[in-house]
Amino acid sequence: MASGCTFLEILIAILLPPLGVFLHYGLCSKEFLICVLLTILGYIPGIIYAVYVLVSRSDEPQGDYYAVA
Repeated sequence: MASGCTFLEILIAILLPPLGVFLHYGLCSKEFLICVLLTILGYIPGIIYAVYVLVSRSDEPQGDYYAVA
């Protein structure tokens, strides 16, 4: 079951696909760059990719945020 944060990210991803992916993965991630490219090529492919990435990888750590020193 998706958490409230994931639900909010998916809602944002439907309105602005790169923003939802950016909030989850950061600016220089490959997921964000692919989402920007797909959104430029077509809005619907950007939405599909953003929702897919957020749902399928929602349990993975977000960059170095969870890294232990």
